[in-house]
Parts: sequence; structure tokens; C-alpha cells
Amino acid sequence: MNEKDIAGDLEEILVTAEDMDKRLDEIAGEIDAYYQGEQVLMIGVLRGSLMIMADLSRKLSTPVAMDWMALSSYGSGTQSSGVVRILKDLTEDIKVRHVLIVEDIIDSGLTLSWLVANLETREPASIKIVTAVRKSEAVCRMNVNADWVAFDLPDAFLVGYGLDYNEKYRNLPFICTLAEHVYTS
Repeated sequence: MNEKDIAGDLEEILVTAEDMDKRLDEIAGEIDAYYQGEQVLMIGVLRGSLMIMADLSRKLSTPVAMDWMALSSYGSGTQSSGVVRILKDLTEDIKVRHVLIVEDIIDSGLTLSWLVANLETREPASIKIVTAVRKSEAVCRMNVNADWVAFDLPDAFLVGYGLDYNEKYRNLPFICTLAEHVYTS
């Protein structure tokens, strides 16, 4: 994707690639200190977590295994349907394992709170959460506490660094706001 071709779609860059890289260095250090050599199973929530999971995993000294889940609560619109469905479940057994859920964004918190409750029934040793973005409105909506948050950002339509609109813009190396005319027309 060439930025010049989509320049009219984007408004403001909120997190540069350099900002994200620096913040993930800090978070990786905190995660390494927390787990102190324990093996961790990173669970990426597809598709958006791909960027942060890849970048963060390469920065960790902690030994990690990886697995993926795909969940849906959006349907085809921009608002959550309120119903969470598993589209792809884990292949790994998480019983007595240290689980690190990796998310691209915590928006309403609905999907993540459902996921945590689901994974707790599988008896892991621990569950922690890391996210690239937490929207400021998410803090009030659901009782979900991320252990590591790269950036708290305003309640706007965000794209880039894994975040998409209609499967576009995920591969942008930064996080920015999407122009309203793109998702209202």
C-alpha cells in the first residue's frame, strides 16, 4: 500500500512507527522482568494482533510459544454486535501455562472480557494482556484490565499497525485516524 494513494483517507498520525518501536522495547523489558524466564504462550487475536505480536515477540528474552484465535463480534459493520463467536480456536492446550493475550486494540472490551472468561475455564497458570491501543472510552465500558498498554488513544476510528477498516490499512507502519468520508460513504 502506497501512502500517496490513500493520503485522502487518512487524517492524523497519532503513533509513529518509531514511537511504537520504542514503546514495545519498554513493554518487552517489563514482560521479561515479570515472567523472569518462565515460558509464556502468546495468544494472538487474529487478525489485528499480527503486527504487535510479531514485533513484541522478537523483542522478548522470555521464551515464548505462539498460538492464535480468531473471534468475531462485529459482523460486517463498524459497531459490535454484542455476540462473540470463535472462528478459530487454539491448537495448544493452555492448562497450567502462562498465557499472554496479545491484542491490537481494546475498544469496547466486550470481546476481550469474553475471551478472558473463556480461557479461564481452560485452567491456565496465569492470564495477562498486552495491547497496542486502548481507547479511552474502553476503560469505563467493561471490566477488562490490560497489564501492558502501548498507547491510550482517543475514541476515534483508528487504522494502521494491524487496525483495519474493511481489511484495508492494516499494513501501515503507524496508527492514524481514518477520514470520516471513508467509513460513512
